[in-house]
This record gives sequence, C-alpha cells and structure tokens, in this order.
Amino acid sequence: MYALLSTIDVALSLYTWIIIASAVFSWLYAFNVVNPNNRFVGMIGEFLYRVTEPALRPIRRILPDLGGIDLSPIVLLLIIMFIRTFMWTSIAPALGVR
Repeated sequence: MYALLSTIDVALSLYTWIIIASAVFSWLYAFNVVNPNNRFVGMIGEFLYRVTEPALRPIRRILPDLGGIDLSPIVLLLIIMFIRTFMWTSIAPALGVR
C-alpha cells in the first residue's frame, strides 16, 4: 500500500511542477519573451495547455473574472497540496502505512 501512496504522491508532485511551468510559460508568451512563431515553443505550449487545461477549466468556471489575472493555477496547487497532506496524515495512518 505504501508503494501506491508513494506513486500517487510522486505523480501529484510532478503535476505541480507542470502547472508551475505552464504558468511561467503563459507569462513568457504574454510578454513576448518567447517567439510564438517558433515550432518548438509552440509544441511546448500546446503540451502544457493540453495537460493542465482539463484541471484548470472547472476552477476557472467557479472563480470570478478578475480581468487579466488568472488565479486558477494557484487554486489548483492549493488543492494538490491539500490532497497530498490529507493522503499522508489521514489515509496512510488509517491503512497502517508508515
């Protein structure tokens, strides 16, 4: 059971870094730091969008419109942090995992 919880924890940690990379990439793209016409940059942006958008879209529907500020990645990171903490402090001890 420890292996399963540990694998879930690693997957959530990896997804956290993907969300951060997506947010940073969106800032770089918005301020024209990266060349949007570059094929490699476009592939990275498309990958980050496809991986993070399914999780961010429901949060964006709930949050109020703040103009150009998107708080959905922060909310999603807080949810992931809650899940990871809950998993190790409540679920693991209940299952007898050390």
